[in-house]
Amino acid sequence: MNKLKKRWGIDSNWQLTVIFVVFAITGSTSAKFAGPLTDLVGITKEMGGFIYWPVRILIIFPIYQVLLVFFGWLFGEFSFFWNFEKKMLRSMGLGFLVKE
Repeated sequence: MNKLKKRWGIDSNWQLTVIFVVFAITGSTSAKFAGPLTDLVGITKEMGGFIYWPVRILIIFPIYQVLLVFFGWLFGEFSFFWNFEKKMLRSMGLGFLVKE
């Protein structure tokens, strides 16, 4: 845990716990939202896994990005998650979406 705290630049175990909780809530919530949204656009499991799962993942991705920053803000860790978000988008080649 100390290696992770050092890498992320955080000081306390409490802050690390909050960050893990935010990641967990964000992942669960974005996955939960993806189901109704795939239904809304007319993509169902009956269409086959080769269509359904890639579309569902593409739907989850932007939801996750927004929710991560939102829940980070809600739990008082906005600056950590905003910096995390910018780093993640840059590493995916989407750095043009965030401005410094």
